[in-house]
Amino acid sequence: MIPLKLSKKRHQPSPAERAQAELAHPQSLTLSKRDVARLERAAKKAAPKPAKEPGLLSRLLAEGAQSRYSPSDAGWNRPGGGPVNYIENPVEIQGSCVQVCGFWPFVNGAGLPTIGAPLGRHLLRGTLVTGDPISWFLNGIISNPSAFILGQPGLGKTSLVHRLLAVLSAWGVVPMILADSRPDYVPHIRALGGQVITFSPGQGHLNPLDLGPLVASLNEIENEKARDIAIQEMISRRRSLMEGIASMMLGRPLKPHESTCLSVAINELDPELRHAPLIGELVDFIRSRPEVLRQNVLAYDDDHEYDQRLQALLDALINLGPSGAYGDMFAKPSDAHITPGVPVVFDISGVNENDSVLVAAVQSLCWNLGSATVSAEQHLAAAGKRKRRTYFLVMDELWRILRASDDMVHFIDTITRLNRGRGIGQVMITHTMNDLRLSKEHLTATAWGFVERSALVFLGGLAPSEMGNLEEVFALSSKEKALMTDWTGEAVVDPKTNKASRRPGAGHFIMKVGKNPGTPFVTQLTDLEFEISDTNRAWEMVK
Repeated sequence: MIPLKLSKKRHQPSPAERAQAELAHPQSLTLSKRDVARLERAAKKAAPKPAKEPGLLSRLLAEGAQSRYSPSDAGWNRPGGGPVNYIENPVEIQGSCVQVCGFWPFVNGAGLPTIGAPLGRHLLRGTLVTGDPISWFLNGIISNPSAFILGQPGLGKTSLVHRLLAVLSAWGVVPMILADSRPDYVPHIRALGGQVITFSPGQGHLNPLDLGPLVASLNEIENEKARDIAIQEMISRRRSLMEGIASMMLGRPLKPHESTCLSVAINELDPELRHAPLIGELVDFIRSRPEVLRQNVLAYDDDHEYDQRLQALLDALINLGPSGAYGDMFAKPSDAHITPGVPVVFDISGVNENDSVLVAAVQSLCWNLGSATVSAEQHLAAAGKRKRRTYFLVMDELWRILRASDDMVHFIDTITRLNRGRGIGQVMITHTMNDLRLSKEHLTATAWGFVERSALVFLGGLAPSEMGNLEEVFALSSKEKALMTDWTGEAVVDPKTNKASRRPGAGHFIMKVGKNPGTPFVTQLTDLEFEISDTNRAWEMVK
């Protein structure tokens, strides 16, 4: 075999080199450029070629052959199989079951939008149900970032709130639990690395005249008009809070001259929210009979008339002072203030539940402090002083504050109406609509307005007698009413273990949006959620 030497460039050797090469390789050959190119083309043709991707026709033929043995989306590709060449996407419409019940053919129910916190599994379809007031408001599904939860005790209202808190906090929303009376949310907030403020007799102090250092920093806003608007709002909040607490102490609304004198006295002591006075200082100022109060009381020179007209107001304030029934709870400077941007819970579990007036006063104070802090931060954010945040307020045990004083419904109404404009989502929780039925019709209408204005309502197990109250607020189908009444059943006891299983309605809710049909679902908690949402910790020692 003669070895070949490939070369693309011919080298012209000298005679000596040719002679030496012939001696070393007597039979070697040198190829020309043409020969090299010819051999390269032959090698290229002989090399294996990569497989080409099948074209459209090839794919159709392959799919057709495959569909002879198993049906494809286009049907069986064989005689009698009824295959189709082109499948047109169906027209999608949305409507209620009353509107689309006669549509034909191929009408199927569509799934809910996967927007918001995952709440649980649809009871009828088994699909995922999602939703929360903030996410749905941001996506335009609802017009108000508020929710209301109704349900009998022990059916999972708190667990549903825990799910909302866990997901929203992971998405950057700051949760605020303003008055935790059992406490149900303290372990959750601690797990989030949040702030726990304990307030009860012998544990902590909160000055109702002190709205916090963030409110005092409103004076740093350069724009005079914006600064005045922010400060006047906080002054109004402080006045409403003090009027509400004083009304609770008296068991009646303040009279016009009492309300006026209380407002004037507070403004005289702290006109710009820089140095919050104490309750004792407010009492001493009113007792000193200053001229500015004499003019409002219409007792210019008569000390007896002055004292007589303001005696009831002084009695209420003294009851809040250090010598009053509640000790120094409200009489000393606040031990802690809300840290903006951090999850926070007010632990008021040490407050005597039998003292409904004290419970309502503490609840109203905590709610007002939280709402004022968030509002002050929004004013500062608008002025470029702080970062804008979104908050989620949890107002649990609503019935407590309404039981203490019917007029507190106006206080709650004021807070809830202003929250949307300040980047605050909220959820209110109570047991039944009867909790919102007050002594006067117009007050009941205001309280029921909390449910009407809540764009998202979660209905748990309720007694049949509640259906009439609910139907006055929004429409309910017979199926929805049957579900809610069935969920109130008691748990079945296992005869072998003598222990009851979970109640059949535990974690079951109907999510209502306006007058639309509700979405029934069941909340499924993770192991970690079970640990932080256990509302029966006090019974662990006797199990």
